[in-house]
Amino acid sequence: MRKDSRLSRMLHVLLHMARHDGPMTSEVIAAMLQTNAVVVRRTMAGLRDAGYVRSEKGHGGGWVLASDLANVSLLDVHEAVGGPRIFAIGNEHPNPACAVEQVVNAAVEDALAEAEKLLIERLGSVSLAELAAAFDARCGA
Repeated sequence: MRKDSRLSRMLHVLLHMARHDGPMTSEVIAAMLQTNAVVVRRTMAGLRDAGYVRSEKGHGGGWVLASDLANVSLLDVHEAVGGPRIFAIGNEHPNPACAVEQVVNAAVEDALAEAEKLLIERLGSVSLAELAAAFDARCGA
């Protein structure tokens, strides 16, 4: 099954934007991600609508950050790019008549709910500023 990489790809883009002087065009971002500029514009639109980036038109225009990295969490980006549900695992029959399947469904649902809550809390607790600081430390900047 193909993984949804929108979150990691947009985090990548946002960190590059934070360390880039001036706007970045959709074409430049697309080349960096090895994708199409239309895909970039569609995905960046969610970030724009959330107020994290803005686009500047005309010669020398492109995408720029519109928010302080300290005010944007990984969860914020996930939600802005229309990320999928955290887990795609589910029950085949949500309301089964079989008692065995009822017990299995309850156990799986409880485990998934607990894991999803933990992951959402963690994504919400990490800011883009923290990622940028880790990048700077790694690169000696």
